[in-house]
Amino acid sequence: MAQAQDSNITEKFEQQLKQMQENFEKQQREMRENFERMLREQQKQIEALKKQVEAGKTNAPAAAPTNTTAELPPTPPPLPLAATAPATPPWSPEQPLRLGSAQNFINLSFDTLVAAGGSTANDIDKLQLGGHDPKQRGFTVQNLEAVFDGKVDPYFRGQANIVLQIDPHGDTTIEAEEAYLETMSLPWNLQVKAGQFFSEFGRMNPSHPHTWDFVDQPLVMGRFLGEDGLRSAGARLSWLAPTPFYSELFLTIANSQGGTAFSFRNNHDDMSYLGRLSMDRGVKSLGDMLFVPRYAASFNLSDSQTLVAGASGAFGPNSSGQNTDTQIYGADLFWKWKSPHQHAGFPFVTWQTEAMLRKYEAGAFNWDLNGNGITDPGERADLATGLPAKLPGETLTDLGLYSQIAYGFRKGWVAALRGDYVFPDQRGIYENIIGTDPDRAMRWRVSPNITWYPSEFSKIRLQYNFDHRNGIGDDHSVWVQFEFLLGSHAAHKF
Repeated sequence: MAQAQDSNITEKFEQQLKQMQENFEKQQREMRENFERMLREQQKQIEALKKQVEAGKTNAPAAAPTNTTAELPPTPPPLPLAATAPATPPWSPEQPLRLGSAQNFINLSFDTLVAAGGSTANDIDKLQLGGHDPKQRGFTVQNLEAVFDGKVDPYFRGQANIVLQIDPHGDTTIEAEEAYLETMSLPWNLQVKAGQFFSEFGRMNPSHPHTWDFVDQPLVMGRFLGEDGLRSAGARLSWLAPTPFYSELFLTIANSQGGTAFSFRNNHDDMSYLGRLSMDRGVKSLGDMLFVPRYAASFNLSDSQTLVAGASGAFGPNSSGQNTDTQIYGADLFWKWKSPHQHAGFPFVTWQTEAMLRKYEAGAFNWDLNGNGITDPGERADLATGLPAKLPGETLTDLGLYSQIAYGFRKGWVAALRGDYVFPDQRGIYENIIGTDPDRAMRWRVSPNITWYPSEFSKIRLQYNFDHRNGIGDDHSVWVQFEFLLGSHAAHKF
């Protein structure tokens, strides 16, 4: 019985072994057939390539005769264009609109800044001191700016900012706001900048309206530096000191005349300024130019905090007399905190403040323009006598400051608050004769706002202003601002 069972087991094992052997032989046969099929297909491909090469030989132009005995190998046929030229990647907004080669190129961009809103003030043009501020109820085209920047050659880079504005009367003005070149390869950490440009006075003055954190410029900027900021044709030398922290000295020498040199040789559109009419005063020596020195330093307080401090000055002649000068002193501070766990730069907090002091030497002036001893139309009268006013020479000192804080509380959203304050050090002698001067009256402003950046190429801002002006009263203003940028704008300094 046991022998029969062993015989059955042996028979079953032999059958399984035979089946496995047959399956293995079948798999080998299939693999051999597949391999032979692959060899045949590869042979066909080789034959086709040989035919293409032979066709190339037949169609190739005859080689020019040479004196060498060795025969050169035939030139292979040119590859199709699609094979030799890589596909151009699609353009994205992060890329500049660039013309020219890597050695000489120009980037193009266009920025549009528009505001809409209103104010309780009847004299919005005097309430808002900046040239790019909204100055009427309804819509204001604040700034249309075309920027051209690029590399001139290995030694220079250049930039030009062409600005268009539409005034409250609907007229369009155009101006070359900036057009300058900068050196790129001077030794000893020196750099020269020359042309028409904003002077490096403080943090706010060199910046353009679309980079501001508020709809309008601070009051002290408009009162001391003018509605268009301190800018003129000139040259600037800077030196980056070899210190372990950022430390840079600037010195600008520029023309001292015109509306963009507001507190200097400016005729103020032939209107009286600080009680006096301006006189023509040309450039007779180097002392009739405008000098703007500045020192700036930056420190990393920690991995998440940076502090930038600066001190500036502006010195030059003014148009109230033949030997009168203006001196403006400024100090600025900027602090930024950015979370170590930030995403796309958010969250962050910045604090920025600037303080300025202006000493204006006002020359003596006689309002008896016709010399007839009576007050004619257009002449200023002495409040005590009613006769043409005779103003003494004096130095007028004014002060002003602003301080602002911005909080980027989530990606694309920034809330900000700014306070402004401008005031005279004391009443001028001329004001005792002809009355209070609104150009020196004490005033202050508080401005909260919130800004949404859908992307780095657009923004929408809502701002409220509360203004108080001595002798006039309080005013409320609400402005909505919209910006869009075409192209890649030149980088701005930190």
